[in-house]
Amino acid sequence: MRELAGLVGDGGVVVLSGAGLSTESGIPDYRGETGRARRADPMTYQTFTTSAAARRRYWARSHVGWRHMGRVEPNAGHHAVARLERLGLVDGVVTQNVDGLHQAAGTRRVVELHGGLDRVACLKCRARIPRTELDDRLKAANPGFDAAVGPINPDGDAVVPDELVAGFTVVDCTGCGGLLKPDVVFFGENVPQPRVDECFGMVAAARLLLVLGSSLAVRSGRRFVDRAEALGIPIAIVNQGPTGGDGQALLKLDAPLGQTLTALAGGPAFNTSRGTAV
Repeated sequence: MRELAGLVGDGGVVVLSGAGLSTESGIPDYRGETGRARRADPMTYQTFTTSAAARRRYWARSHVGWRHMGRVEPNAGHHAVARLERLGLVDGVVTQNVDGLHQAAGTRRVVELHGGLDRVACLKCRARIPRTELDDRLKAANPGFDAAVGPINPDGDAVVPDELVAGFTVVDCTGCGGLLKPDVVFFGENVPQPRVDECFGMVAAARLLLVLGSSLAVRSGRRFVDRAEALGIPIAIVNQGPTGGDGQALLKLDAPLGQTLTALAGGPAFNTSRGTAV
């Protein structure tokens, strides 16, 4: 912790956060302890766009899961990151999460690498609407639909019996009739290049890349660690369990995120003028 405080206390920190940061809010991760309880494979872009049955299944499950995801609150880890930003130590956050919890905790500069579940996009006219608006439309289209919230998956959907899925009505864009999709990057879909470039720019300007709760098992997040290493920018990782970037890190802490970050941001390690390590 003293070494981590020293690195963060120099400022210029860019955070790369993953699903492990949100597990204490009740959202399971993909590959850690909570991710092992997944009941289904994640939806792919190709399946979603080519199969009406797959879209019905997705929206039925996601409609139920939104009851939980829409009420999830930031945990101590999110609040600690926001405090580090207020102290002038964190310059920005690149998050692989789609839950919006960094923003809910008060962090101002957040790039959602994979988008956000609180928005819905039309694949034809590209219009975007709030998820709450779609939720109201789905409730109206499925007045008899009643499924208890089962286990929630990391991407926000829930386990729903097949017999209930079969009777679920999907709604389309009110403007053009196009297919509606959550404004998130599905597996098999590319992150928009301008968003990737913005993230690379943040990393290039950083004095420290701080990875929080990411296994770095896929290229989507690992590429930013690779870029930091190539630029000679030190990397620190806080995660429970091994990550794909452990060999590249100057410092690795295998520890609970909420407890560790709260101690870092709220303890005596920083003064309030700049957050300088003491």
